[in-house]
Amino acid sequence: MNIFCIGLNHRTAGVSLRERFAVEEGSVVSLLSELRREAALGEAVVLSTCNRVEVYGLSGDAEASARACADFLQRVAGAEAEFYRREQAEGARHLFRVVCGLDSMVVGETEILGQVKEAYAAALRSGATGAALNRLFQQAFRVAKQVRTETGITRGAVSVGSVAVELAEKIFGDLADCRVLLLGAGKAGARVARSLQSRGVRRLVLSNRTFERAAGLARELGGMALHFDQWQSALPDVDIVISSTAARGRLLSAGELAPVMAARGDRPLFLVDLAVPRDFDPALNDLDGVFLHDIDSLQAMAQQGVEARGLEVERCEELIEVHVAEFLSWARQRPDMAKPSLSAAP
Repeated sequence: MNIFCIGLNHRTAGVSLRERFAVEEGSVVSLLSELRREAALGEAVVLSTCNRVEVYGLSGDAEASARACADFLQRVAGAEAEFYRREQAEGARHLFRVVCGLDSMVVGETEILGQVKEAYAAALRSGATGAALNRLFQQAFRVAKQVRTETGITRGAVSVGSVAVELAEKIFGDLADCRVLLLGAGKAGARVARSLQSRGVRRLVLSNRTFERAAGLARELGGMALHFDQWQSALPDVDIVISSTAARGRLLSAGELAPVMAARGDRPLFLVDLAVPRDFDPALNDLDGVFLHDIDSLQAMAQQGVEARGLEVERCEELIEVHVAEFLSWARQRPDMAKPSLSAAP
């Protein structure tokens, strides 16, 4: 039996393709069941975030199962993609780099660890994991803890949401005079809201499908909450709109925004779409006075500072190799794990 990983991420696929493959949280368990059956997987974990969709599996024929996983995901998404594939040592190394934030758009970001933990927990609850993937993911969480404790990789690291706030600051200067509309009050939205507040934003409007969540966050930050069916009413008055919802369809089209922009006169509107699938129609960028950025357009800014953390990255890679070797040592002692493929990749 071999462990393998297939996937696509922000380096191999643009957001227009990643959003096709994104898996809704409520669909993970049923997708896992179908995937295990169609790809003959003994164990499986599906990880779906804004920047990646990956399947970690255990199979007697990793190559055939990886192809079957790719075919299945493409059929569900209704799109074709080039998936990367990692087996055994390379698969373990890849997961360890992911949880440590080394494979993220923002190197050293910490959000990915929680997302991997949630993906693993969903697979564990559904009975989709066993000894191999349980060991692999628990080892991954240990290396992530050690990396954060013993290196400075997270020092100065920011989330993509924070990068969006920095970009707004560059455009508007002092954000204290800006009115900001935030769509989505989940974990990502809450982080963006707190980042906005830390940068001086005093006029914050929050909207979420569950109004109580938006109202609670608004009370905490001194903002105002709007019911989700009313958020477009705020568009004439705000300067910045940042969206990070889990909606499956577009929330705002060019046709809906055009009359609003005509009424705004010369006042520009800055839109940041952090959602995958995207919340805003890309055609919004064609409207005069509208400046739309999606998660991919923030990538260049997110890479700033990576060089400054170069030595920390090297230290992280060294720690990861120790944990890869430890996992391989465990796997070699198991009769159900194939030995010929277990040597670490050069």
